[in-house]
Amino acid sequence: MEKILSYCNNRMYYSRLKTREVQVGNITIGGMNPIRVQSMTTTNTLDTNATVAEAMRIIDAGGELVRITTPSIKEAQNLQNIKDELHKNGYRVPLIADIHFTPNAAEVAAQIVEKVRINPGNYTDRKIFKVAEYSDKAYQEEVEKIRNRFLPLIKICKRYKTAIRIGVNHGSLSDRIMSRYGDTPLGMVESGLEFVQICEEEKFYNIILSMKSSNPLVMVHANRLLAARMLEFGTLYPIHLGVTEAGEGEDGRIKSTVGIGTLLEDGIGDTIRVSLTEKPENEIPVAQTIVKRYINKTTNKPLNNNDLHIVNPFEFNRRNSIPVENFGGENPPRIIIDSSRLTNIKSNDLSPVGYDLLQNKWQLSDQGTDYIFVGNRSLNFSLPDEIGIIQNAEIWQPKPQYFPIFDLDEYFESTQKSEELNFVNIKSSKIDAELFRKINREKSIVLVLTSTIDDNLHKYRKFIFELINQKITTPIIIKNDYSKFDNNYLLINSSIDMGALLLDGLIDGMWLESNQSPNIINQTSFGILQATRARITKTEYISCPSCGRTQFDLPEVTAQIHSKTEHLKGIKIGIMGCIVNGPGEMADADYGYVGTGNGTIALYKGQEVIRKNIPSEKAVEELIDLIKEHGDWVERSAGK
Repeated sequence: MEKILSYCNNRMYYSRLKTREVQVGNITIGGMNPIRVQSMTTTNTLDTNATVAEAMRIIDAGGELVRITTPSIKEAQNLQNIKDELHKNGYRVPLIADIHFTPNAAEVAAQIVEKVRINPGNYTDRKIFKVAEYSDKAYQEEVEKIRNRFLPLIKICKRYKTAIRIGVNHGSLSDRIMSRYGDTPLGMVESGLEFVQICEEEKFYNIILSMKSSNPLVMVHANRLLAARMLEFGTLYPIHLGVTEAGEGEDGRIKSTVGIGTLLEDGIGDTIRVSLTEKPENEIPVAQTIVKRYINKTTNKPLNNNDLHIVNPFEFNRRNSIPVENFGGENPPRIIIDSSRLTNIKSNDLSPVGYDLLQNKWQLSDQGTDYIFVGNRSLNFSLPDEIGIIQNAEIWQPKPQYFPIFDLDEYFESTQKSEELNFVNIKSSKIDAELFRKINREKSIVLVLTSTIDDNLHKYRKFIFELINQKITTPIIIKNDYSKFDNNYLLINSSIDMGALLLDGLIDGMWLESNQSPNIINQTSFGILQATRARITKTEYISCPSCGRTQFDLPEVTAQIHSKTEHLKGIKIGIMGCIVNGPGEMADADYGYVGTGNGTIALYKGQEVIRKNIPSEKAVEELIDLIKEHGDWVERSAGK
């Protein structure tokens, strides 16, 4: 059996990895210190007043570090003015210089700010793909060039006690790394560890690492692999977490939370940033809500990683389950909504859960819920063919589209069951061999897994791993109750609870209980499925959060593109403020809209530039034309 490296203390209980402590200005990152939250300014770094004002808003919101783009020596030098003004106003939060292509700017910045972030893919290597393959000798020669260009920065950072974040982005791996490892999490990790090795050879250890991607699945796999490799080598540096170019609004919050939260549940992560295409201070409350979940969250359970071969944590493989109606097998994960929040359900109003009745005909949206739980009630109107109704078993009678839900003991004692589909409530703590034998004999049930104890996600994982061990292929739904909490809590915590299980391919459906309106529950559920790529029901936007390099008003343009393309199910559109993040970070996109300077835009199909020098006032319409040219455009249907 192939060896799978351990990447965390325990997959069955929460236990934070204890990393090396790194001092960044007046705060310590890593070890058992608090998980730090940060954001990045969007202003022109040469505009001192604007940058200072925005940095203060980030800090006032609770930001513990502030990152500032530093594209050249001029901006690096102006960091001193920004820092001085912040100090005059009583703000002493550590500053981070964000470097991509300019080692000399990093060397200037490292003498001023508390931390410098470099991107290995851009910092020294070319990315022009002139060499398809590198011999071992040629590969090492390139590594030696990196060393020679990186050494001056290390020496300055040692002298000034400046920290370095080695920040790898999935979309900007160098041609050399790509030639050997491909566009993979492994390539990301190797890119970062090359720089770590150089630092260690120089006895410099003030290092933080990050592995970022706009795809939460790639981001999770890369960071798990990074942790595993560091554990293997015996030196665990702090890890910064973030889903790059996550977007705006609810979608951006869900996508960021899914990736960050999954890793924090693994005990990985010492500092985080939620990247939103919004004002930077808006990122901080989201990050704080995520981190709050882990304050004082500890475990005294024994550490055990004997389960490593049950589910490979570095690759996506969906758990094998048999199809039961439209659950399991090759079916996408399904969504269940409780009807108790549908106030107008008696008058045929299913619009909050994705169904409109127009001219006596049901119109189904791509985000129409799959099942509605009605408890002891029945509905007195004809239903859309696509929807199922779940009814308590004690009043259920065989009827098209109606299916019973049982408690566990009730199901095995009942003489009246559906031949097609029965839902069975089961608590994750109830595990024994006899139960598994009974379940395995039933071919028409879907398990509804619930937990009434803390650390639900790990209890669910433990139960499902045991099912896999026992070769039980019954479909599984997770049902979580968030009724005591507000919408913000629902969005963040359900994204972690469900997202982590979906990213590992472990579940076949989700059921969120909440006091929020049914449309919010429905949107959140589908948003989680979209973010995990478990079920694509809408357009996906990969949009950067803006910074001083941005060439246009990102929030405004993103809103314009969103309003015109939001009906294009399954299409991924990258919206990038500058050429630095453009081709790289939208590597996962079908189409790209990238600022190139002087009020002009370049349009991409995949990573290929198709149109250049488009005036920004015409660029959105040209993007639509490009989508039409490639056959991906559809007109909006009636009522949307």
